[in-house]
Amino acid sequence: MTVLSPGSSIPEFSLGKADGEKFTNADLLGKTTVLVFYPFAFSPVCSDQLNIYEEVLPQIAARNAQIFGVSCDSSYAQTAFIEILSVSIPQLSDFEPKGATCTAFGVLHPGGFPERALVVVGEDGLVAWSYQADSPGELPGANLIFDGLDAAGATD
Repeated sequence: MTVLSPGSSIPEFSLGKADGEKFTNADLLGKTTVLVFYPFAFSPVCSDQLNIYEEVLPQIAARNAQIFGVSCDSSYAQTAFIEILSVSIPQLSDFEPKGATCTAFGVLHPGGFPERALVVVGEDGLVAWSYQADSPGELPGANLIFDGLDAAGATD
């Protein structure tokens, strides 16, 4: 399975937010959005990844883009994870039904967790850029986010 390629339409999906509300494909329209798929809250590489991305949030915001973390962890686990890390990147849970959105985006690992992937969705709701790491242990640098934002035309 591979991540959605540039030019692909975003599939119908529903993810849980920490407040219990749903985040759907409609929430992507009109905004440039970076979806950061990661395997597990509290794992070392995932912790490093979110900390690195937190450092570049001002530059992402300067490009009028938003960023969300996506995992198959429960919203409760994700909330504890970002509180312990002291990061502000909102988290979206693909917990129930587990992995449905990850499957739709082509990033569900056979082990039942998300591959480490980045998907930049343009304002039009199409994939502008995507990346999938060769292994879940690989940490995609923040430079890749900016490559994706450039592809989406999100400039400062």
